[in-house]
Amino acid sequence: MFSGIQEILVLVIIILAIFFVPRMLNRREESAPETPAIQISGKKRLAIAASILWPALMAGYFQPWKSNLFMFLYVGPGPVLFVWLVYWVFVGFRKGER
Repeated sequence: MFSGIQEILVLVIIILAIFFVPRMLNRREESAPETPAIQISGKKRLAIAASILWPALMAGYFQPWKSNLFMFLYVGPGPVLFVWLVYWVFVGFRKGER
Protein backbone atom coordinates (compact mmCIF):
# COMPACT_ATOMS: atom_id res chain seq x y z
CA MET A 1 0.00 0.00 0.00
CA PHE A 2 2.74 2.48 0.91
CA SER A 3 5.48 1.19 -1.36
CA GLY A 4 5.09 4.12 -3.78
CA ILE A 5 5.26 6.70 -1.01
CA GLN A 6 8.30 4.96 0.48
CA GLU A 7 10.06 5.04 -2.86
CA ILE A 8 9.36 8.75 -3.24
CA LEU A 9 10.62 9.43 0.29
CA VAL A 10 13.79 7.42 -0.35
CA LEU A 11 14.46 9.49 -3.48
CA VAL A 12 13.90 12.73 -1.57
CA ILE A 13 16.29 11.60 1.18
CA ILE A 14 18.94 10.65 -1.37
CA ILE A 15 18.63 14.02 -3.13
CA LEU A 16 18.84 15.91 0.16
CA ALA A 17 21.89 13.85 1.18
CA ILE A 18 23.61 14.69 -2.11
CA PHE A 19 23.20 18.40 -1.41
CA PHE A 20 23.75 18.62 2.34
CA VAL A 21 26.41 16.01 3.20
CA PRO A 22 29.21 17.72 1.19
CA ARG A 23 28.33 21.05 2.80
CA MET A 24 28.46 19.54 6.28
CA LEU A 25 31.85 17.97 5.57
CA ASN A 26 33.28 21.21 4.15
CA ARG A 27 32.15 23.28 7.15
CA ARG A 28 34.26 21.20 9.51
CA GLU A 29 37.38 22.16 7.58
CA GLU A 30 36.57 25.87 7.41
CA SER A 31 36.83 28.03 10.49
CA ALA A 32 34.92 31.10 9.27
CA PRO A 33 31.58 30.57 7.50
CA GLU A 34 31.17 32.34 4.17
CA THR A 35 28.08 34.19 3.11
CA PRO A 36 26.00 32.21 0.65
CA ALA A 37 26.14 33.26 -2.99
CA ILE A 38 22.35 33.19 -3.32
CA GLN A 39 20.16 34.83 -0.70
CA ILE A 40 16.70 33.25 -0.57
CA SER A 41 13.92 35.23 1.09
CA GLY A 42 11.38 33.70 3.43
CA LYS A 43 8.59 34.02 0.86
CA LYS A 44 10.64 32.20 -1.76
CA ARG A 45 11.53 29.46 0.75
CA LEU A 46 7.82 29.06 1.52
CA ALA A 47 7.05 28.83 -2.21
CA ILE A 48 9.73 26.17 -2.71
CA ALA A 49 8.44 24.16 0.26
CA ALA A 50 4.88 24.38 -1.05
CA SER A 51 6.10 23.35 -4.50
CA ILE A 52 7.50 20.16 -3.00
CA LEU A 53 4.70 19.43 -0.55
CA TRP A 54 1.74 20.00 -2.88
CA PRO A 55 2.67 17.33 -5.47
CA ALA A 56 3.66 14.95 -2.67
CA LEU A 57 0.28 15.37 -0.99
CA MET A 58 -1.55 15.00 -4.28
CA ALA A 59 0.48 11.86 -5.05
CA GLY A 60 -0.67 10.43 -1.73
CA TYR A 61 -4.28 11.29 -2.48
CA PHE A 62 -4.52 10.28 -6.16
CA GLN A 63 -1.98 7.44 -6.04
CA PRO A 64 -0.91 7.82 -9.68
CA TRP A 65 1.06 4.56 -9.56
CA LYS A 66 -2.29 2.73 -9.37
CA SER A 67 -4.48 4.92 -11.61
CA ASN A 68 -5.51 8.55 -12.23
CA LEU A 69 -2.12 9.52 -13.68
CA PHE A 70 -3.51 12.33 -15.84
CA MET A 71 -5.70 13.71 -13.06
CA PHE A 72 -2.67 13.72 -10.78
CA LEU A 73 -0.64 15.61 -13.40
CA TYR A 74 -3.40 18.25 -13.71
CA VAL A 75 -3.88 18.69 -9.97
CA GLY A 76 -0.39 17.90 -8.60
CA PRO A 77 2.57 19.33 -10.51
CA GLY A 78 0.41 21.23 -13.03
CA PRO A 79 -0.56 24.15 -10.79
CA VAL A 80 2.95 24.31 -9.33
CA LEU A 81 4.50 24.63 -12.79
CA PHE A 82 1.89 27.19 -13.83
CA VAL A 83 2.54 29.41 -10.79
CA TRP A 84 6.32 29.23 -11.22
CA LEU A 85 5.98 30.11 -14.94
CA VAL A 86 3.80 33.12 -14.10
CA TYR A 87 6.35 34.19 -11.47
CA TRP A 88 9.19 33.76 -13.97
CA VAL A 89 7.43 35.93 -16.57
CA PHE A 90 6.53 38.55 -13.93
CA VAL A 91 10.14 38.79 -12.73
CA GLY A 92 11.32 39.05 -16.34
CA PHE A 93 9.04 42.02 -17.01
CA ARG A 94 10.03 43.62 -13.72
CA LYS A 95 13.75 43.32 -14.52
CA GLY A 96 13.13 44.71 -18.01
CA GLU A 97 11.73 47.95 -16.54
CA ARG A 98 14.96 48.77 -14.69
